[in-house]
Amino acid sequence: MAQLVDPREEQVRHLLEVGRQPPVPADLADTAAVHGHRLLRRRRALRLALLLLLLLATAALLGWLVTADPWTAGTPETTPPSYGW
Repeated sequence: MAQLVDPREEQVRHLLEVGRQPPVPADLADTAAVHGHRLLRRRRALRLALLLLLLLATAALLGWLVTADPWTAGTPETTPPSYGW
């Protein structure tokens, strides 16, 4: 009985036997570390900016609550004044 050979499997076997690997840049790890540090700095800055924005929004809300006093009922002005009766 003849075995059927998959051409893709043969190509993979050939590539593994030849052993040629693409060259890797010598400074790949250093470049990756620099990019990683830059990414961490950006995330930290974004987190700090969002935290400051949240604090400013909270301070603005508290300032509005203190000055506007929204929880007390205002004067009832549902009916217009009646003049000339």
